[in-house]
Amino acid sequence: MSSSVQRPRVRKSPAARRAEIVDAAAAVALAEGLECITLRRIGEELGVRPGLISHYFPSAEELVAEAFGSAASGELDTLLPEESPGATPTERLARFLARTTGEPYDAISRLWINARHLSRYRPVLRDRVTEQEAAWRGRLEGVIREGVERDEFRTSDPSLTTIQILVVLDGLGAHANTGTGEHPTAVTRMAVATAERELGLPEGALSG
Repeated sequence: MSSSVQRPRVRKSPAARRAEIVDAAAAVALAEGLECITLRRIGEELGVRPGLISHYFPSAEELVAEAFGSAASGELDTLLPEESPGATPTERLARFLARTTGEPYDAISRLWINARHLSRYRPVLRDRVTEQEAAWRGRLEGVIREGVERDEFRTSDPSLTTIQILVVLDGLGAHANTGTGEHPTAVTRMAVATAERELGLPEGALSG
């Protein structure tokens, strides 16, 4: 007689299963593109039937939008955390700008390029892209407004300054598919230089 005891299968809660599906889809999106997200593909990734995926996401379009939203919001929390105890606005902005170069940022830049292109034809994804753009603007603008209140930054229009910085970052990110390694320092530093100029900071203040 076997002495082994068969362990009961642990059934995941609906919330945990949904989060697992979204995480798997976000990973596929970052590595291969949003077009590669299908109910069957995510089912294969998780070792479950597509029917289980469709129980949570009746259409692939909903899962694509959710995967993008999860990846974009997760990256925002990494680049510019909502809470940074003890850090000044200048320090937070400098850290944010320092993290917007290199392969990890290129990966999220590719995803944004991908999402904006596909959103022309996919209304559900378009709404999520708009939502994430607003979230990124709001987070960065909050740091800039705090800096103005603390007299660290000088700008009469924090909203406009936020958009200027993000437009430069988007422009640099547009080269993620072709590589930016050969750009001179003056180009790769354009977002930092723009922020320093528009916020009344001396050159090098955000390069630490």
